[in-house]
Amino acid sequence: MARPSQETSSRVGLHVNGRRYELDVDHRVTLLDLLREHLGLTGAKKGCDHGQCGACTVLVDGRRVNGCLLLAVAQDGTRVTTVEGLADDTRGPHPLQEAFVKRDAFQCGYCTPGQLCSAVGLLAEAAADAGGADLSRTGIAEAMSGNLCRCGAYPRIVDAVRDVAAASEGADPAADSDPAADSDPPAGSDPTAGSDPAEAPVAGQVVA
Repeated sequence: MARPSQETSSRVGLHVNGRRYELDVDHRVTLLDLLREHLGLTGAKKGCDHGQCGACTVLVDGRRVNGCLLLAVAQDGTRVTTVEGLADDTRGPHPLQEAFVKRDAFQCGYCTPGQLCSAVGLLAEAAADAGGADLSRTGIAEAMSGNLCRCGAYPRIVDAVRDVAAASEGADPAADSDPAADSDPPAGSDPTAGSDPAEAPVAGQVVA
């Protein structure tokens, strides 16, 4: 790869998943492309590339952002966390990662890194809000509305986030869970019967 000229690049220093990086970055490179193409961190995905699907969600200084919309040169001095940085060598997987596995809150997995980072940011926002955040199923669905799941795993994603939120509150997550998310349709039934296929993903949707 050709080294960018000084006229079109700048020196950027940032921490990614706890590690310090100094790079010469072209002014046109997005944070998402920096992570994927320059640092080899391919967890954050490129979906729409317009900030509408949430697959590229990462955390910048603890706040969830769309990596495809931010220029890398503007992130000088920031701390970035991607899905690769959520687990801890001592603690193991992040509680949300464990909850996603327990709740089977994914299918193809393409959106999962963004869903996880968004959920981490959501819970951090709720903690900073001193109890004012709505962490009910409806509140979580609204707060996660920027993250699309084309497989339609929305109910279980919400349950996974609710599990971790309830655990931090000392509450019982089963009290606010969706029974339909953990039950299978009767044998021989058509789960799509009586519904409009075009509207099916919206029925339990977490996204606007």
